[in-house]
Amino acid sequence: MSQQLTAGGRFRQALAETKPLQILGTVNAYHAMMAERVGHKAIYLSGGGVANASYGLPDLGMTSLNDVLEDVRRITDAVETPLLVDIDTGWGGAFNIAKTVRNMTKAGAAAVHIEDQVAQKRCGHRPNKEIVSLEEMVDRVKAAVDAKTDDDFFIIARTDAFQQDGLNAAVERAQACLEAGADGIFAEAVHTLSDYRAFAEGINGAHLLANITEFGATPLFNKQELAENGATMVLYPLSAFRAANQAALNVYEAILRDGDQKAVVDSMQTRMDLYDFLNYHDFEQKLDALFQEGKNK
Repeated sequence: MSQQLTAGGRFRQALAETKPLQILGTVNAYHAMMAERVGHKAIYLSGGGVANASYGLPDLGMTSLNDVLEDVRRITDAVETPLLVDIDTGWGGAFNIAKTVRNMTKAGAAAVHIEDQVAQKRCGHRPNKEIVSLEEMVDRVKAAVDAKTDDDFFIIARTDAFQQDGLNAAVERAQACLEAGADGIFAEAVHTLSDYRAFAEGINGAHLLANITEFGATPLFNKQELAENGATMVLYPLSAFRAANQAALNVYEAILRDGDQKAVVDSMQTRMDLYDFLNYHDFEQKLDALFQEGKNK
């Protein structure tokens, strides 16, 4: 049945069947394949992840729509698991936002989130963020919704107003975004479970995403705690990326220090496990069959 659904339809199905829906950050196609194989029902491409992993840049709005689309296509070509994509502020005004939504849909994304920071944005868990007016954010959401070519494509409005203006102002923005057609709300940098509960009540039980990123403003709440306080989606944007980075650093340091990698081999994924996730042997068997067919002619 899932094969007949669009990417957006698969995301909505996962959201209906998994409560709360855990959405795992995957910075590249191989990480997406691993997340899919172990059973996750939704995955995520972080704007910060694209900047950091693909371009060696900080998360300060320095990458373009095409930069992100390249990684989107690589991931959606490799897996069927629905992909949520961070589109930052949409890369411009209404026409740019519309183009972004259309291109994301064509590239196979299932959902996006668009935020209310100014174009020169910062990581959501950093100080000194600046946000646009409520009216401008509503216009961004309307532009995104109006551009949908698939009714099931899922649009999440992210608000950074909680840190800047407090709970009531953030809830007011969330309500306005839902009225403008957003399918869900991403409440960024929330501090307590009671704040999530207040958000959920303020948006009358609409879909609410909790961003559980490490080393940020939000504690690492368990998915059950979040579900009990109104969250229907739980995002882990860069967890695997951070772990992979530390593992890589350990290997680089060990080889420089020891002159070989013997001390860190036990921390590595084996060649056979890599091949297993890539279905390497299926490809190899087809290659062998082609060679054999050629010899028999």
